[in-house]
Amino acid sequence: MNEIGTPLAEADYVGATAHELSEKRAAAKFAAGINQRALFQRRGRIILHPDLLVLTGWSGKGELTLTRADITSAEIRFTHLYGRFLGGLLNAGRPLILHTTHASADEVYLLINHRGFLETTDDRAWHKRIEQWRRG
Repeated sequence: MNEIGTPLAEADYVGATAHELSEKRAAAKFAAGINQRALFQRRGRIILHPDLLVLTGWSGKGELTLTRADITSAEIRFTHLYGRFLGGLLNAGRPLILHTTHASADEVYLLINHRGFLETTDDRAWHKRIEQWRRG
């Protein structure tokens, strides 16, 4: 692996694992209708480096660092864990989902540069960016 190098891209994120979302009760889902942070309690910066994808503030232990090989797929879609009702009626609110080989974060849901009033994100642009990065 090369040195980390200058970031290729960087933005704010809120995130959660699929497991965390599956454990949310009705009250948290109701609160998410007002503020998505009720569901996505992890927050920090997503930083794409030439050889690494880093999520700062991922846990009390620090950041989540992923290589290209760690990310098995990336997609943008609503799921039973985070649907159209929570993400807004427009497709602009669909989460970016990273499937990884990381044991504690095997399925990561992200809202990048989430704008609450409009329920929009930059997830589509980041999906494209991550897919290009994964191909090398």
